[in-house]
Amino acid sequence: MTQFFAIHPKNPQLRLIRNAVEILRKGGIISYPTDSAYAIACQINDKQALDKIRGIRQLDDKHDFTLVCKDLAQVSTFTKMGNDAFRLIKSLTPGPFTFILEATREVPRRLQDPKKKTIGIRIPDHPVARLLVEQMGEPLYSTTLHLPGDEASLSDPHEIRERLQHELDLVIDAGVIAPEATTIIGFTANGPEIIRQGKGIAEMLT
Repeated sequence: MTQFFAIHPKNPQLRLIRNAVEILRKGGIISYPTDSAYAIACQINDKQALDKIRGIRQLDDKHDFTLVCKDLAQVSTFTKMGNDAFRLIKSLTPGPFTFILEATREVPRRLQDPKKKTIGIRIPDHPVARLLVEQMGEPLYSTTLHLPGDEASLSDPHEIRERLQHELDLVIDAGVIAPEATTIIGFTANGPEIIRQGKGIAEMLT
């Protein structure tokens, strides 16, 4: 039975956030709000939960997975981040951006791009998401809640519960969120470049 927590989008109830963390630590899959859309998440080292998320989204190994981090210190543990990347990410976060960086050995190989050995990184600007990752004490594996065949990501937590009640262990209700794609920024030998323009505006790259 999927649990359903109504959590205030600006002042999250710590008790409910801690309950959500316990569900994650026990192998659960949750739906939670970000600054761009609702997403689903699990622990980064939980292969069984990760495989379930792959099934829900019908993702193959070519998909760039995302780690949601609480801050730059955490990002530096899981990615090889040079000075230029550090400064750029610091200037744009928290916010609706996904950064593609070379992964370190701390990232499970099944989460890395099989050829490039990269990983997507996010530091979202949403109180619920930020407190959730802070209480976890480690990044979350996360992907936008965009179901196969749908034109857009799910925006209403009540619809999420109705459609995924047999797949999710928890749905966090922080109100309806109109989904917008994050802006994806990659780092190459020539420097940072926008791979996909989304909600986030990086004026220094335009």
